[in-house]
Amino acid sequence: MDKNDQKIDIRKIELPELQAIFAEMGEPKFRAKQVYEWLWKKGATNFESMTNLSKNLREQLNEKFCINAIQIDKIQKSSDGTIKSRFKLYDGHLIEAVLIPVPHDKRFTVCVSSQVGCSLTCSFCATGRMKRLRNLDAGEIYDQVKIVNQQSEEHFNHPLTNIVYMGMGEPLLAYKPVMESVEKITGEGGLNMSPRRITVSTAGIAKMIKKLADDGVKFNLALSLHAADDKKRNEIMPINESNNLEALTEALDYFYKKTRNKITFEYITFQDFNDNISDAKNLLKLCKRIPAKVNIIEYNPIDNAPFKKSTQHKIDDFAMYLREYGVAVTVRRSRGRDIDAACGQLANKD
Repeated sequence: MDKNDQKIDIRKIELPELQAIFAEMGEPKFRAKQVYEWLWKKGATNFESMTNLSKNLREQLNEKFCINAIQIDKIQKSSDGTIKSRFKLYDGHLIEAVLIPVPHDKRFTVCVSSQVGCSLTCSFCATGRMKRLRNLDAGEIYDQVKIVNQQSEEHFNHPLTNIVYMGMGEPLLAYKPVMESVEKITGEGGLNMSPRRITVSTAGIAKMIKKLADDGVKFNLALSLHAADDKKRNEIMPINESNNLEALTEALDYFYKKTRNKITFEYITFQDFNDNISDAKNLLKLCKRIPAKVNIIEYNPIDNAPFKKSTQHKIDDFAMYLREYGVAVTVRRSRGRDIDAACGQLANKD
């Protein structure tokens, strides 16, 4: 057994408990605060680097605790500037995060994972074919942001501007660690990034969307919609059978009224499946009920999936129809497709 297996990951201990532990060790409260700042403000991955602590205290901490930081396993760079990082976790599992740079807009976005694998089996998504092995903890999500922020600074001389929880896994099925990670990323004692720059994406779990509203979150919410009628959505997203569009619409309405936070409908277009004007009309009906903007996303093919990418002409017509009725629409061009880093492609492939 690895010695670290017997130690507690210090990042799983909140400040008040840490202060109590330090008091038992005969250390003043402010020492616990110093350690907490090293962990969440400075992103320390070992106790040796905590240079304002005595050598003796650092040794004691090393005896009692560990820091299960993620490690870079592999980096791939796309011809369009996108950088995909595969990370190894302390237990050997692998996850991926993606840096999506748009320098001319000064937008530098990290797409982070929240689970090892995914349990939702959406038919167009490579991650959905992986078994869900476990949720990430808050520190593992935080580490993705910290490391990719360093990549953004190194490669583009610019810090991250946006964080999207759209990588591997369903964030609302990892609710507690996702919420804790947001707090560490946005808190003054952490990275102090604005929650308005964060978007959490869900395949649609109505009761958890309502919980977000009740918890008064400040970040934005995106629904992976991809079809605006139940029959088609059931075909491609099994989650819709227990969370149909009526239930989701009610939950999103509740969320918006309580938080006034932005809602985005993400809509991947599949050729001759959900890209006709009749599909756009169904989407328009939803947009009339919920104040939302629409991101139309190009489909990124994955192995053995029955879908094809819509033609540019069809995508343009679809977007134009919605815009004519006042819906804010963005057509998102795929980034990082050549390294399997685009939407729906994350699957830890070698």
